Amino acid sequence: MPNPNRGACGFQSSEFEQEYERPSKSELKRQMSELQKLGEELVAEARDRVKRVPMPEDVRDAILACQLITNHEGRRRQMQFVGKKMRTLDEEEVAVIQRTIDSWKGMSKADTAALHALERRRDKLLADDKALTVLLEENPELDVQHLRTLIRNARKEQAESKPPKAYREIYQILKDIDKKRKAAAKPAGQDEDEDGEPIDDESDDA
Repeated sequence: MPNPNRGACGFQSSEFEQEYERPSKSELKRQMSELQKLGEELVAEARDRVKRVPMPEDVRDAILACQLITNHEGRRRQMQFVGKKMRTLDEEEVAVIQRTIDSWKGMSKADTAALHALERRRDKLLADDKALTVLLEENPELDVQHLRTLIRNARKEQAESKPPKAYREIYQILKDIDKKRKAAAKPAGQDEDEDGEPIDDESDDA
C-alpha cells in the first residue's frame, strides 16, 4: 500500500520543503527589523496600555523593565533583549499586538497627550519632592502618608530592578484623580466608559 506521505517517486513530500520555504537572509533581516520596531513602539507606550496587550508574560516583563531604565547603555541593551523576546512570538501573537497598536493610533491626540501627562506627573513625583506638595494642594483628600510610602517604595523598585507594584499604584491614583476631574467637568447626564471617555449614545449603524 502506498505511503500517503510519499510522492510518486517514493520520497516524502516534506523532504524538500525546508530548502524551498526557508526565508532568504534579506527576508529574515527584514522580519527581525520589523519585530524590533514593534518592540520599540511598545516600550514607547504608556505602561498601563502595555499591560493590557495580549502577549506572553516574559515578553511583557522585558518591555516593562526597559521602560524603567534611564541609563542610555542599559536601555540600549534591554531594547536589544526586547527585540530578542519579540522574535520568540509566533505569527498570530505578532498580529494581535500589531492590531492593538493600530487601534491605539485611532485615539485622538488629546487622549494620547493625557496618558503621557499622567506618566510625566508620576515620574516627577519620584524625582522631585515638591511635586507631591503640589499634588496634595490640588487634592487635599489624598492620604499623604500612603503616597509618601508608595513614592519611597517606587524609588526602591527602580533602584533594585524589582517589579513596579508601587509605581503602578501611583499611576492608578493619578488616573483616578484625572477621571474624577473629568467627571466633575462633563455635562450632567453624559456617561463614560471604563477609561473615563464619553460614551456616544448615537448608533453608528447608519
